[in-house]
Amino acid sequence: MGLVRKPAAFISSISDDRGDELKYAGMPISEVFGKGLGVGGVLGLLWFRRELPEQVNKFIEMILMVTADHGPAVSGAHNTIVSARAGKDLVSSLASGLLTIGPRFGGALDEAAKMFTAASDAGIDAETFVKDMRKKNKLIMGIGHRIKSLTNPDKRVEIIKNYALENFDDNSVLCFALAVEQVTTKKKANLILNVDGCIAVCFVDMLRSCGAFSHQEADEQIENGCLNGLFVLGRSIGFIGHFLDQKRLKQGLVSN
Repeated sequence: MGLVRKPAAFISSISDDRGDELKYAGMPISEVFGKGLGVGGVLGLLWFRRELPEQVNKFIEMILMVTADHGPAVSGAHNTIVSARAGKDLVSSLASGLLTIGPRFGGALDEAAKMFTAASDAGIDAETFVKDMRKKNKLIMGIGHRIKSLTNPDKRVEIIKNYALENFDDNSVLCFALAVEQVTTKKKANLILNVDGCIAVCFVDMLRSCGAFSHQEADEQIENGCLNGLFVLGRSIGFIGHFLDQKRLKQGLVSN
């Protein structure tokens, strides 16, 4: 009849809405709920295309919880608030906040993971690593906090670190990062392993030791940017909260 079927413009392998039931990575939605996979489990199916162990699902949800918000003064929340008070809609206000995420705000997770992992895998000792970074005039991603220090620790870091040490079979990259912290805090007390760095190194250890990924697959997931994706997803919760808060308070246009 002269009809030619157009070739597929793109391919998706994570979900399928054909047939009687929606599927995530081949798993029917009823089974997702039947197994009680939760948000962490759904993320595992849609991001990594596999069912992850229970302790991994819980850890993913912990990351979303501790990254959900960090007050109204950070750049992303500030932009969201300003946009909300200018009368913009929720999606526009959220987007204005998300677009501030980068190397200096939230975007350090991927780089911290790569930096600490490479040094740990190479067998470099912490002191040599710090000296090399100083010679290269490069910041160590995941180290340092404006307020928190050895004497005023970040509870978020403690929660993430303790869970990893108690639940993961291997914590090599975390242990290396903690050794680096011992070196950097000798120079200044606030050069601690911050929440971005702690999440990053623990996530690498989790992927490598949970049994769901090969070593190469785990490294590939980090390379693909999944860690920054977790920060974006988690912080979106807080940004939406700030938008709704400004609307609830009926705040007017910001004017300096």
